[in-house]
Amino acid sequence: MTNKPVENLTVKKVSEQKCFDGWHRQYSHWSEALSCEMRFAVYLPPHVEDGDEVPVLYWLSGLTCTDENFMQKAGAMRLASDLGIAIVAPDTSPRGDGVPDDPEGQYDLGLGAGFYVNATQAPWHHHYRMYDYVVEELPALIEKHFPISEKRSVSGHSMGGHGAMMIALRNPERFCSVSAFSPISHPTDCPWGHKAFGAYLGDDQSAWKAYDSVELLKRSDASNPLPILVDQGDADGFLAEQLKPEALLQASAESGYPLSLRMQSGYDHSYFFISSFIEDHLRFHAEHLAD
Repeated sequence: MTNKPVENLTVKKVSEQKCFDGWHRQYSHWSEALSCEMRFAVYLPPHVEDGDEVPVLYWLSGLTCTDENFMQKAGAMRLASDLGIAIVAPDTSPRGDGVPDDPEGQYDLGLGAGFYVNATQAPWHHHYRMYDYVVEELPALIEKHFPISEKRSVSGHSMGGHGAMMIALRNPERFCSVSAFSPISHPTDCPWGHKAFGAYLGDDQSAWKAYDSVELLKRSDASNPLPILVDQGDADGFLAEQLKPEALLQASAESGYPLSLRMQSGYDHSYFFISSFIEDHLRFHAEHLAD
């Protein structure tokens, strides 16, 4: 993570829609971390109309997604309005002319597949620095332009579940809680992770462990744990080969770091699953954001 100050913090509104007496808005901005124009979405609950600063939930989406998927499909804004929580949803990778993509045009590398790491390998290293973007640049921009406090939680789905857990475990002082739906729990031990980490981080697999939630959980401080909630559907077609929630449980047992992992019968990997349990996650985060 870089310690350089973020110099360009201007934003441009792209769209807005009133929703449950709050506002869903999309903004674009130049990202110094990613060296390209980026877009994010924010939901501001009605509480901000009274001049109140509100806590924020950062949502990290999965492979092929943009800022739009969660906001349009999860059904989160009604309860976020009631609870007085803002939601910020960034894109999942850098975009635009000159940003490299998978040369074979596959969905699991390049555009839409940033994996929330800081790439070190050419041609990815100039743009693919999603870790710095999510940890530093985006929160600084959000807290400058919106009535949002420094009380943050983070959640995500699939690749974004990996990102949420990994980022929170590496930066527990920055977050009040973390949750995930169907996270890629052990990317150093699954095909998606091997492809992305090999491209972005190189062949030295010891460097991959810094971005692996299972490896981080094994060595996390269990004396002051960050609250973690994970939901996983048992009918998820990616469960055995890509997601590996059992590795999270094993790491939790080894380190003594508490983890709530719920296997949900009959649910798959889709937004039908996310929308079924998003209320639980929002209430979980609201409890810890209020502490």
